[in-house]
Amino acid sequence: MLAGASWQWWIGFHAAIAVLLVADSFLPGFRRQARHAPQARQELISAWIGAGAFVLAAAAFALWIAFARGRQPALEFVAGYTIEASLSIDNLFVFLLLFQGFQISRQRQHTALAWGVWGAVVLRALFIGAGITLLRRYVWITWLFGAFLLWVAVKLLRGGSARAVIPEWIRRLQPARGSLLPVIVAVEFTDLLFATDSIPAVLAVTHNPFIAYTSNIAAVLGLRALYFALAEMLDRFRYLRYGLGALLAFVALKMLLAHWIEIPILASLVVLGVILAACAVAGAVHGTGTRE
Repeated sequence: MLAGASWQWWIGFHAAIAVLLVADSFLPGFRRQARHAPQARQELISAWIGAGAFVLAAAAFALWIAFARGRQPALEFVAGYTIEASLSIDNLFVFLLLFQGFQISRQRQHTALAWGVWGAVVLRALFIGAGITLLRRYVWITWLFGAFLLWVAVKLLRGGSARAVIPEWIRRLQPARGSLLPVIVAVEFTDLLFATDSIPAVLAVTHNPFIAYTSNIAAVLGLRALYFALAEMLDRFRYLRYGLGALLAFVALKMLLAHWIEIPILASLVVLGVILAACAVAGAVHGTGTRE
């Protein structure tokens, strides 16, 4: 066993990641500067197909976990994936702002996000490893994580915006001619900032390093395709921050009360589903609006 799973599972998972990322890099879409209406439609369809393929791959992996390791680890994977995927949507707004600020073409956005995903795999592995080590050695870290998540939740519910996390030094960066390095650094840095709340949230539903890592990475992998699928719609998610705030508040309370109240993983999934569904219904009923 190696950190919650056999080495065959670790190798197999990373081999699958490599195959998916290579296949994704060959998908047509958002690579040309000039786009006519039929072209734009084809690119949008390709982006949705790519995003759907990553979701199906995650679902297949969850089924394989259930078959090979049991129902509980599979449910933990689904919960971790749902939390990370939901919170990652907010990353997309930051990426949009970064690309607009750097005046990056759609073709170069594709390249920057591809590199960003590879970097996120490494950085989140380190982050999750450190988080689980701390949780196992120091029980009070759970309360610290819970308090931090509750603070972030309150900030979101009171009207906080994803734009606020972009430091001033990143806003002042100017990409060198022909170089995407400052853009990639900015993408990695902001992704790491968001990981400070998403990873503790995932650790609230599982302390298994393999499940925490694979669910987190599986959600991150679909970010690039999802960004291009939602790029034209990002400013219409009026109630997103309230849904994310409620989600983080629930996870924070789950961590803070874990010593006295153990919430079953299936119940957690139901609560997460209700929160996200309520957010979507509220947006549909009250119409779209400009994201603050």
